[in-house]
Amino acid sequence: MRQKRKSQMNIFHAAYKQDIGKELKVMSQILDETPKVLNRVFKDLIGTNKADQGRLGMTAEQVLRAAILKQHRNLTYEELSFHLEDSQSFRAFARMEMGQYPSGSTLQENIKALKEETWEQVNRLVTGYAREEGLENGKKVRIDSTGVESNIHYPTDATLLQDGIRVITRLLMDGYRLVPKPAYGFSDHTRVVKRRVLKIKNAKKPGEQKQTYKDLLQIAGTVREYALAAISALEIYPAEGEQITFMANLTEELKRAIGLFDRMMDQTRRRVLRGEKVPASEKVVSFFEDHTDIIDKGQREIVYGHKVFLTGGKSGLILDCLVVSGNPADTDLFIPLLERQKRRYGKPPRQTAADGGFASLDNLNQAKQMGVKDVSFSKKRGLSVLEMVRSLWVYKKLKNFRAGIEGNISRLKRAFGLTRCIWREWEGFKQYVWSAVVSYNLAVLANLKAANA
Repeated sequence: MRQKRKSQMNIFHAAYKQDIGKELKVMSQILDETPKVLNRVFKDLIGTNKADQGRLGMTAEQVLRAAILKQHRNLTYEELSFHLEDSQSFRAFARMEMGQYPSGSTLQENIKALKEETWEQVNRLVTGYAREEGLENGKKVRIDSTGVESNIHYPTDATLLQDGIRVITRLLMDGYRLVPKPAYGFSDHTRVVKRRVLKIKNAKKPGEQKQTYKDLLQIAGTVREYALAAISALEIYPAEGEQITFMANLTEELKRAIGLFDRMMDQTRRRVLRGEKVPASEKVVSFFEDHTDIIDKGQREIVYGHKVFLTGGKSGLILDCLVVSGNPADTDLFIPLLERQKRRYGKPPRQTAADGGFASLDNLNQAKQMGVKDVSFSKKRGLSVLEMVRSLWVYKKLKNFRAGIEGNISRLKRAFGLTRCIWREWEGFKQYVWSAVVSYNLAVLANLKAANA
């Protein structure tokens, strides 16, 4: 049976004494004063099941607060489980009852159930609370983008082929668990593949590396044929009972693996054997997180992950966040980000400061038509100051104001785990980013309230 929250707290919850505890106390008060945040959380947790059925699990309030703690302290699930058992402050914030000590797997199962839309709604309520308290009115915003890494190893053609061969071989081995054994055969080439990958890595002559790649592609083609034969055998396999689901899942995984493997083999032939330059949009950079994009930030290091657009306010809060697929130009997202702000606050911001990558005459004109009085781009890109703002003084002020979001992004990455997303798949990536933003905003709000107390 799932509940939104405990109606009565026990008398043993600790008082907050240390700085971290005091910050958690204010964050807890903010959550208490915005009870609507639990509605979407509760809906995600109960799913299609009725709330009055099953055993008593973690409440919606406990799940949300545990998720916020995880990102606030940048913890793994096992570390979070330990602190929820060991720390009185953490237990008090998460509203844990006497004898309630959730394991890492329990915390993961519950926290990962919270959808991206739920986190976005929670953030709207938190920023709405800041507006009601007079801490943020959304009239002055700053916009920037950053790259967030997926949890993958550095991609090379050789290691990607090695991953594919290893995964397909493992799936073929799993198929032999069926009784009777399916009518397909295969050999394990993972050891010889490992030697080929090391040889490519250590090759000193270009010709030697190219020949080794040819050998590796030949082995990859053989493994691919094994997988195709296995799919044919599994589709006619006389499965019964639980074997039906196992066989269907295995077949589906093999088909997905072959689809990715074909793309990896093709890009290796084009890049290594033919010397072609494969467009970033056609590349696969991970066998496991195949949603990963290649984010090229000019002269800076390439990021393998996704582009995240952030809209910040004068309070230091992140008012909006947009996680996008592909590598769109910043100029393409400037107006959509302003329109999202207009929908949230009922009117566009009065002043907007953005990075130079967002600058264009078309964006400037559309923003002015929307009702934005001053639009400052950190790089002019052919635009004059008086086209953007009312005076040089205003331009300098907005340019300095925009620089503050760099600090916000730095803190998000350094303290809230936004450098690399460690949750799996595309949906998990978006959930992770939003959970970090919500935890960051609650911490900023707590500091603002403490400063104004």
